[in-house]
Parts: sequence; C-alpha cells; structure tokens
Amino acid sequence: MLVFGEPYETSQGTVLITVTRQARRGGPGRAVGLYTVNADGVTWTPAVDQGRISLVAACTGLVAAAFSTLAMVLRPPWPNLTERAMIAQAESAKHRR
Repeated sequence: MLVFGEPYETSQGTVLITVTRQARRGGPGRAVGLYTVNADGVTWTPAVDQGRISLVAACTGLVAAAFSTLAMVLRPPWPNLTERAMIAQAESAKHRR
C-alpha cells in the first residue's frame, strides 16, 4: 500500500509530496518517490535504492568470478602437462624432423 506524506512547501513555492510503500507487519516503509508540484506542473521523481544496486553489482561480480574460476579449473588455458601428453609431444617432435 502506498502512503503519501504531508505536503511540504519550499520558499520558491514548490510543493513536495513524498511517497512510501508501507511494509508488512508494521516494519519501516520504503521510499518510492517524490511528487514535485510547481507552476510548470507536476513531476514524478522515483527513489533510487543505491544499496540494492550495489548488492546486485557485488553479486554479479561474485558469480562472474566463480564461473571464471570454475572454467580455469575445468579447462586451464595452458597446455596439458601430464606424462602421457609430454610423451606424445616428444614423439610428434621426432616425426617432424
């Protein structure tokens, strides 16, 4: 449910009305935005939750790091250096000569 705050008039004659979303179970509300009323008309300015944006960015970075680490472990970019691979490489070098 949206809750509209008390109108606040600035010294320039602009009226500001805050809008919050009421939390369930009586918890604190979350800001949704702000209505600005002046001689030019009414404008809506949505609230931006910087904490939520930062959390999404950090989680995205963590997932990307996990996937790249997993890719490196499963198939590293350097050559396969097992004994069998080294013997095969030495034999192919002999045949090239």
